[in-house]
Amino acid sequence: MPIASRGQATVELALVLPVVVVLALAVGQVAVIAVDSVLVHHAAREAARAAAVDPSLATAHGAAIGAAGLQADQLSVSLSGGRAPGDTLTVEVRYRSTTDVPLVGRIVGDVDLEAAVAIRVE
Repeated sequence: MPIASRGQATVELALVLPVVVVLALAVGQVAVIAVDSVLVHHAAREAARAAAVDPSLATAHGAAIGAAGLQADQLSVSLSGGRAPGDTLTVEVRYRSTTDVPLVGRIVGDVDLEAAVAIRVE
């Protein structure tokens, strides 16, 4: 092995490893946001089902929190539309997904997710 190429692999690893670590953390952060997005849609569906029977904000909010397992202080639920039997009621759920993965979280920032479901009041 020539003297000039000694330690070359160590230098290459030192240059490439930080990039690979940041990319792995970015993939992890995207996965966290994707899971939160699915949970927000699930919370909206469950809140709409509960609001179809009892069209009150407290019922919808409780169902959204109980169904998804999201942080209650980051979750908001709103109702719009008629609340009489046969009317269409729209439930909107908003959630702020915190980016808590090291390094990448500071670059990306918190993400606001929302989902809306329209359902007929029973």
